[in-house]
Amino acid sequence: MSVFYEQLFYFVLLFSDMRKESALSIFQCLLLILSVAATQAQQKDSVQRMVHFGGTITATQNGISLIPSFSLNRPAVMFDFNMGGKKLTFEPFLRFGTNGKPWAFVFWFRYKVITGSKFKMSIGAHPSYVFRSISNPPVPDAVQVSRFAAIDFTPTFVVAKNISAGVYYLTSLGIDKSSVRYTHFVTLNANFSHLKIAGNLYAKFNPQLYYLNMAGSDGFYFTHSFTLAHEKFPVSLQTIMNKAIRTNIAGNGFIWNLSLIYSFNKNYSMNK
Repeated sequence: MSVFYEQLFYFVLLFSDMRKESALSIFQCLLLILSVAATQAQQKDSVQRMVHFGGTITATQNGISLIPSFSLNRPAVMFDFNMGGKKLTFEPFLRFGTNGKPWAFVFWFRYKVITGSKFKMSIGAHPSYVFRSISNPPVPDAVQVSRFAAIDFTPTFVVAKNISAGVYYLTSLGIDKSSVRYTHFVTLNANFSHLKIAGNLYAKFNPQLYYLNMAGSDGFYFTHSFTLAHEKFPVSLQTIMNKAIRTNIAGNGFIWNLSLIYSFNKNYSMNK
């Protein structure tokens, strides 16, 4: 039996243990999937490997979460990094309030399963930590940390040049008693990545309809991001707007922000 199928066999055995509802067992499954993928990628790429390091640094008057119905409700600075090869990447997301206090840390591992010209698909897994200030008189400025383990799937269809549409599904488990135990986040989305305006100025538009279920409470929402960018300038301007359609999840019915984003990306060739 090849290494790939042997690891896949052990994954199936481990996956069967998920009926115990153990967040740790589920996250072990996710990491095993990605380790199998990494092994396969390394076997196919033994001569030369391209690696990259890139990301964005965002300053905004209102930090909005990966799930857009939630926000920090105050200014934030966000550091999103992306590093790795053609298939496997590590993507840490670090969010802070402008007062220096941490808001959320997310450590994504992603693998591109399919990279066709018309259809693409990736899977990802992460541990994450969400920080919340609590009122506890004996310990002023106390912070509560909630831990989560999650997996996501991202199938994408390329409709035309600079236009794509797809589905995004994320499910997470809260590890701590204070965390939301189960979250399901499903979106239908479109991506218009390079809408020419004038000269080197262009826009990006990303509308999204999504369903959110958190421990049995659920809702439907519409959100979009609109970005103005310049092909020869690394700073762009973005706004995000999120509107609840129908929901029984606590939160604001309408959320928006305005952000300045600095983008960077470097590619490196590593010979073996």
